[in-house]
Amino acid sequence: MAGLITAGAMSVSLAQDTTKRNDRPPEQPSPTPQHTEEKKQPVDATRYTYEFNQPAFVVSHIVIEHDALGRGNITFVQRTETPIVEPIEISSSAQGRIFGLWTELRFLDSNENYQAAKNFAHLGTYKIGMNDGKRKRIAEFNWSDNKTAWALAAEYRNVATQAIWIFDMKLAREMQPLNTPSLLTEVEGYLTRNELSDPHQLVPLLNELKTDYHIPLIARNHADRILKKIEK
Repeated sequence: MAGLITAGAMSVSLAQDTTKRNDRPPEQPSPTPQHTEEKKQPVDATRYTYEFNQPAFVVSHIVIEHDALGRGNITFVQRTETPIVEPIEISSSAQGRIFGLWTELRFLDSNENYQAAKNFAHLGTYKIGMNDGKRKRIAEFNWSDNKTAWALAAEYRNVATQAIWIFDMKLAREMQPLNTPSLLTEVEGYLTRNELSDPHQLVPLLNELKTDYHIPLIARNHADRILKKIEK
């Protein structure tokens, strides 16, 4: 009988222990981290254009189109009637100057006529334009007394000069290597006259040229000298 009582007591004790274990408060789930949605910066859809036209020139027509990041295309007609389209990316330093001039003009808020009283149509006609998706404006002139508008046209001329030279040099390397020395003389002149948008963008190409054994030695040496001028 004592053995039965002991067994019963043990059963009760085990049942109590089990109840105690089962009565423990459930663990609280770890708080789910709250993901705050990052605010997306609005995309600046503004488009900028520059156009030059003078049928008598070797490069008779140039159009540059780019976005707010300085990325876009240049289209130009050179020696033939077939337009050439090349991608461009305006460097950050050139962007600073160009966008600063656009801001100074307050272009979309203005209706100023930038054409000077003097007419120099024989030197070519310029068009600058901006489209922010809501407003669009194009201004045309062949000479301007507005220093900001004229400086902006000059900046785009430099972008075009550099992009067209790069195209000509790449073509010469592939098709006419003997033309590379004269092209390097040409770009050194642009560099001296400050007619390049950003000479540092030419560094990778010049580094290739100075070790390109498909072009004449005189061209390789010239490329090296120009590099040293740029990197001073």
